Amino acid sequence: MANFQYKALQTATGKIVTGALDASNRSEAFKNMEALGLKPIQIQEGADGSGNASKAKSFSLGGSKVSFRELENFTRLLSSLLSAGVPLSRALVILTREASNPTSKEQWQKIHDRVVDGMALADAMAQSPETFPKVYVAMVEAGEAGGFLDLVLAQIADFQARDKELRGKVSAALIYPVVLLFLAVAVLVFLMVFFIPRFKTLFEGFGADLPWLTQVIVGISEFCQSYGWIVLLGIGAAYYFGRAWLVSDVGKRKYENALLRMPVVGPLTAKFAMARFCRMLGSLLHAGVPLISGLNVARRSIGNQILVDAIASSVERVKKGDSLARSLGECRTLFAGSTLEMITVAEESGRLDEELMRIAGVTESDLDQSLRSSVALMEPLMLFFIAGFIGIIFIGMVIPIFTIQDYIK
Repeated sequence: MANFQYKALQTATGKIVTGALDASNRSEAFKNMEALGLKPIQIQEGADGSGNASKAKSFSLGGSKVSFRELENFTRLLSSLLSAGVPLSRALVILTREASNPTSKEQWQKIHDRVVDGMALADAMAQSPETFPKVYVAMVEAGEAGGFLDLVLAQIADFQARDKELRGKVSAALIYPVVLLFLAVAVLVFLMVFFIPRFKTLFEGFGADLPWLTQVIVGISEFCQSYGWIVLLGIGAAYYFGRAWLVSDVGKRKYENALLRMPVVGPLTAKFAMARFCRMLGSLLHAGVPLISGLNVARRSIGNQILVDAIASSVERVKKGDSLARSLGECRTLFAGSTLEMITVAEESGRLDEELMRIAGVTESDLDQSLRSSVALMEPLMLFFIAGFIGIIFIGMVIPIFTIQDYIK
């Protein structure tokens, strides 16, 4: 028997009361409360009769967040169970029991408890934004409203797998440039803090007049030695406040707008957003979600708020009766003329879902190739600048060596 702490409405008097009762599970606890003339508002399982919820369940060595793989497995298995005719509450019990990670087990248990309390699945997931993104919740809400939750969950799992694959390609393409940048910074710090001061001592011993380039390099080195900690604190503070500014609505919009205007990064960002939008909308339409609902959900998957706002006006035009291709034509940042023509033909032939997913696949392949080309161009440029910085320092340190013999004579 478990002890349940509850907050409920007394149907006879209309008063809100709190208390505790013993029951083998939550369902039995609800039945006992109804028998007592209580309408549950909140119910929580406690460790004992003291009224304190168990804290041991929240302890986990596996981290505080559910991993991407665990969420994908949860989504796919829940879809399979619902397709097999298993009731939602029972399916959640099975998934909670089968969870191997304590963090995910606790999260699935929370979802189950909220659903048993009378919440819709989408509302239950919305209370855990650290696990379920807004797009995920929006798709589940559309599936619940349309009565095809199992199909939508299957589409979510497929979309998650494709999105993970695409993000993995982006990350893999950026690994080498990031490593080069890190090594360059490490070498420059070593030269400025440890290497150059020793040369400075050598030059001072001969009483030599240093060339202006060497004086500049030595001056930078002395500044790094004396005030390096202040520079590090400044960088840390800039990172902290910059991150806080980017989280704000104004800062995020300005950053995303600037990102779209950048020469190489802007087109790649727009292409990535267009691929996500087309795949999401195609998946939803294939699952039977109405076009308007699908558009409202798909536009949230874009990620860039500037582009989300641009798509919002297209959704309003579709609501008024315009075709999808003509409505999306207002957002030229995302959709090229050839893409709009393909969507027009797909609408006329009734193959919109298939064509959108095909466009997403072609765009993702093109994006992968563009990323590889951009990274291939970035690598020699970074090597050039790294070699330039180190070369200037080397020249600045070597020039005085040729004049030392004059002072020795």
